[in-house]
Amino acid sequence: MATASPDVIHLPTPLIALVGNPNCGKTALFNRLTGARQKVGNYAGVTVERKEGQFISPQGQGWRVLDLPGAYSLLAATPDEAITRDVIAGTRDGEAAPVGLVCVVDATNLRLNLRMVLELQTLGVPMVLAINMMDLAARRGIHIDTARLQAELGIPVVEAVAVRAGGERALLAQLDQLDWAALPVPDAPRPMARIAQTPVETTHRRVGELLATCVTMPDHASPLTARLDRHVLHPVFGPLILAALMFLVFQAVFSWAQAPMDFIDASMGQLGDLLKAHMPEGMLRSLLIEGVIGGAGSVLVFLPQIIILFGFILALEDSGYLPRAAFLLDRVMASVGLSGRAFIPLLSSFACAVPGIMATRTIADPRDRLVTILIAPLMTCSARLPVYAMLIAAFIPDREVGGLFNLQGLVLFALYMAGIVSAMVVALVLKRFMKQSAAQPLLMELPDYHVPHLRNLALGLWERTAIFVKRVGTIILSLMIVLWFLSNFPAPPAGATGPAIEYSLAGMLGRALEVVFSPIGFTWQICIALVPGMAAREVAVAALGTVYAMSQTGDELSSALVQLIGHAWSLPTALSLMTWYVFAPQCLSTVIVVKRETNGWRMPLLMLGYLFALAYGASFLVYHTAMAWGL
Repeated sequence: MATASPDVIHLPTPLIALVGNPNCGKTALFNRLTGARQKVGNYAGVTVERKEGQFISPQGQGWRVLDLPGAYSLLAATPDEAITRDVIAGTRDGEAAPVGLVCVVDATNLRLNLRMVLELQTLGVPMVLAINMMDLAARRGIHIDTARLQAELGIPVVEAVAVRAGGERALLAQLDQLDWAALPVPDAPRPMARIAQTPVETTHRRVGELLATCVTMPDHASPLTARLDRHVLHPVFGPLILAALMFLVFQAVFSWAQAPMDFIDASMGQLGDLLKAHMPEGMLRSLLIEGVIGGAGSVLVFLPQIIILFGFILALEDSGYLPRAAFLLDRVMASVGLSGRAFIPLLSSFACAVPGIMATRTIADPRDRLVTILIAPLMTCSARLPVYAMLIAAFIPDREVGGLFNLQGLVLFALYMAGIVSAMVVALVLKRFMKQSAAQPLLMELPDYHVPHLRNLALGLWERTAIFVKRVGTIILSLMIVLWFLSNFPAPPAGATGPAIEYSLAGMLGRALEVVFSPIGFTWQICIALVPGMAAREVAVAALGTVYAMSQTGDELSSALVQLIGHAWSLPTALSLMTWYVFAPQCLSTVIVVKRETNGWRMPLLMLGYLFALAYGASFLVYHTAMAWGL
C-alpha cells in the first residue's frame, strides 16, 4: 500500500480511475495501491460492483482511485462495459467523472489490450499507461521498449508488477510528476462519439504498427502454458481434469473444514455454559442462549466450509484456469442453448447466487443472459451448506468409500450435481420456449497460467468472510431475535403439557404450514424454519436450533442440533428436506437482484414459481419413494 513520506497531504484529492481489459491485473494493482483502504458498494440503480479506495503517493499527495469494471471496448456490448463508458464520459448519474485515467494493460497480451488504449486516447482524457505483468513478459522472452512506446503514444508509460510488493512504485512516481490535482472535474460529457467514428481497421493497423516498433516477441510461446494446455484443453483429458478439480473442491469442503468447525462449535457451547452459570434464569438468559448463541452461533460454525469453497474459486480464477473451463464446457452449454460464457457466472453462483447473477452482465446475448439468470439459483450456493452439512452429519455415516473417499463428501457432491443437472434441464426447456438468437462463437482471452498470489487470495477471502459474518451479525441475528419472540409469546396456558413453543405464535404458524408441507414429510418445526429461511437460507439452521432448543427439555436441551434431528426425524424426511434445498425458492437478496437486473417483477416471480414447483414436486417424489422402500 502506498504511504507518504511528508506529513502534509496536498489538497484537493483528485479522483482517478483504473481502466483496462478483464484479466489484465487491474484489480490487483488497485489492491496494491489501496490495501485495506477500500469501500465496496454498487453503482446507483444497478448491481454492478463499485470499488473506490484511497492512497497517498510518496510526495504526500492524496488520491482517490476508482476500479472500473473490466472492458474490452468503450463501444459497450455488456452492462459492465456500459458502466465503464458512462463513468469515463461523465454521464453516469450521481458519479463524478475522473480527472485522469490509469490504463492497465497485460504485457503478455498487448495486441488485444492496446485497442482499448487507442480508444481512450480519442477522448483527450489525461492518462498514464501502466504495463502490468512485466515479470511474466520477461520470463516469456517478450521485450517491450517502454520509452519508444511512450514516444509513439504521447502519454506517460510505466512498468508494473501488481502482485509484488513495490510493483506499483513506478506508477506512484509518475503520478507525483503530474499536475492532475489541479485539474477541474469535467462539467460536460466527454465526446464518446469520436470512438465510433474511428474505423476498426484503422485501430487494428495502428496496434500492429506499435507492436512492430516497440515489442520484440520470442520465437515460441510460453512453454509452461503450452505444455499444460495440451492436457487441460484436450477433448478427453480436459473434461476429466475439470471434473476431478470440482470433485476435490466438494471433498475438501467437508474433510478439511471439520477441525475448525469443531472448534467453533465447542466455543459456542462453552459460551452458552458460561452464560448459564453466571446469569439468573429468565427471559434475557433465554434470549442470549437460545436466540443468539443457539441461533446465530449455529450458522457461524459453517464459516470454515464457506471459506474453503471461496478459496478454491478465487484460486482457480487467479491461476488462469477458469476461462479454459468455460472453453471446455462451451459445447456442453451449447447443447442446452447456452454458451461457455455462462460457465463463470454459474460457477460464481456456487458461492452465492447474487454475484453469479451480477456476473451475467458479461454475456452479450440478451436471451443467453436471461436464461443464465433464471438457472443460476439452481447452483448450490454456500448458504445451503449449513443445511446440507447438518442433515448429512445427522443421517449419513462418516466412513470411507473405497479407501479414498468420504461418504459424506460423496453425498454432498451428489447434491451439487443434482443442482447442475437440474439447471441444464431447465435451460433446455427454456430453449424451446424462448426465441433463440443466432449462435455466436465463444471468443475469450486465455491468459497464461500463474501461481495464485497469496495477497490477492487473502484480500478476497477477507471480503467474503466479512460479508458472511456481517450477515450473521445483522440479518440472521435480527431474524433469530424475532423468531425467539414469536416462539415465546404468548405463554402456554395453565396446565399445558406440551412444549411451550407449541402454544406460541411460531407454533401456530408452523401448524398452519404443516397442512401444506406434511405431504412431503415436513414437521411443524421445519415449517417454522422455512419462513425466516426465505430472507436468508442459512437462517433455516439457526431457526431449527432456536426451535429445538425450546422444544426439548432436560438432557436433550444441551444436545447438539445434529443429534436432536437425528432422533426426531425419519430418513425420508431428511432426504425430502435435502431435495427441497436443491431447488429451494430463493432468498430475498437473490429475488431483489433478479428484479433489478431484469428491470421488473415478471422474471423474479417466474423464477420463484418454477423453483417452488420443482422443490415441492421433487421432495414429494423422494419422500414417498423413500417411504415405499422402508427407509
